[in-house]
Amino acid sequence: MKKLNIFLLSIGVLLAFSSCDTYLDKLPDDRAEVDSKDKVAKLLVDAYPQAEGILIQELSSDNVADNGKQYSTESYIDEMYRFKTPEYESTDSPYAIWDYGYRGVATANQALAAIDKLGDTDELKPYKGEALLCRALNMFILSNVFCMAYDSTKCDTYPGLPYPTTTDQPIKGMTERGTLRELYAHINADIEEALPLIDDNAYSIPKYHFNKNAAYAFAARFNLYYHHYDKAIAYATQCLGSDPTVYLRKWTNYRTLAGSQDIFNNYIQSSDAANFLLIPSVSIVGRWTEGNWLRYVHNDVITKYETYWAACPWAYGATSSNDLYQCAHMLYGNAQVTMFPKLFETLEYTDKVNGIGYPHTVDAYFTGDETILVRAEAYALRNGNGDLQKAVDDLNTWASTNLEDKDDQMTRPTYTVANLTNYVESVHYASVTPVEDAERSFRKVLHPQGFTVAKGSQEDIIQVILHARRLTTCFQGMRFQDCKRYGIEYTHFVDKEDPIVFKAGDLRGAIQIPEAVINAGLAANPR
Repeated sequence: MKKLNIFLLSIGVLLAFSSCDTYLDKLPDDRAEVDSKDKVAKLLVDAYPQAEGILIQELSSDNVADNGKQYSTESYIDEMYRFKTPEYESTDSPYAIWDYGYRGVATANQALAAIDKLGDTDELKPYKGEALLCRALNMFILSNVFCMAYDSTKCDTYPGLPYPTTTDQPIKGMTERGTLRELYAHINADIEEALPLIDDNAYSIPKYHFNKNAAYAFAARFNLYYHHYDKAIAYATQCLGSDPTVYLRKWTNYRTLAGSQDIFNNYIQSSDAANFLLIPSVSIVGRWTEGNWLRYVHNDVITKYETYWAACPWAYGATSSNDLYQCAHMLYGNAQVTMFPKLFETLEYTDKVNGIGYPHTVDAYFTGDETILVRAEAYALRNGNGDLQKAVDDLNTWASTNLEDKDDQMTRPTYTVANLTNYVESVHYASVTPVEDAERSFRKVLHPQGFTVAKGSQEDIIQVILHARRLTTCFQGMRFQDCKRYGIEYTHFVDKEDPIVFKAGDLRGAIQIPEAVINAGLAANPR
């Protein structure tokens, strides 16, 4: 077995698509130079994820369809849609996600080592908390991409990922993946240690760092995925406070903006209370959502029958005119591609004259709108039967800013357990492989992975929450996690070929780790 550094294997690839980053070249010198609080703080800027796996997860989800061979695509986008490992090591490939993730972990470990050497004083505590959360977040993102959804009945057999906690670990003894249970335990330990240490006063622009709201939003989402529902509720409440509407996006203000660029600019404003953590990522996802390649995208069919204009408790379906969801009136595109402008691309130029550079986007990774839905879902699942009234209370709070009052005929409803149950039960379950579009719907058959959902009101409330989550996180890759967690089955149609069905517990839900890492001695994901 090769004793190679499996986390920093990709120097050659980095030279191909991110040669401006000299991190690997200067790392040994930096380790000797990080000898002050200010240097620790500067180092931690590089510990945040730079590749979240947005594109590969979105292409793997049920948010995307095939417009047909007459439309263009890239080979690696085609492979991602087909649940294959992309051969091209692009900025959004598994190789890049793996490399950037473990580089972030290595940077966090370097910062922790420097803090330990400096004496772990009170003034360094916020940075220690930040380093721990950066390490945990990188590993959480890597687990979402390369591992199965957490399942307490299978997590001792599902592969985890190596979790280095010191600066020398990547080279020695890290050829074993461990289990998913062990991986989640490591993430949990880092989060729990970090939370009391976070201090917003440590940062000049807190929204690009782990401020308290971002830290507790992370803890809430992680514990939801971990099936620790009481903790998810407690952490979401710590984040949202007594009046969660303060932290929900004021969509009415967006309706008067001039166009898509203005919407995007406002969406990623650090001054918006709804944004808890903004992550700049190296990715071409922005140009994909805008329709640079029209074959595999979020198209008119998905929009009408499954997402923004689908018939659901706040819409009659098929068009935006009968839809109370605010974002349904701010979509751009055509029949081939429909998008909401939340992930536009910015270019870091290396040659401005020739237009050459590195594509970036800014992702609002933790927000108030998503966090209140985390709490709603946790309420609906807690103690087996759920606290459905509290879950619906949170849905009503989400609706208070996400839905509009249009006129006397169409006013924002007040939801109850009873009226949501009645509505959902009136909608047919979506066909896994629909023969015609009318067989689609927002209601999907659920096969929860490692937990149970009772038929009737509990499932019906979960269906509405999952649909609200699908809309709130659309284009950000998180829908794939919900499909994995709930065992939602769906079909990727391929023009003039056999359809590809994603099944509950499908092992392809764990994206294959990079070939170079497998060649270095780490076990591949089973297929």
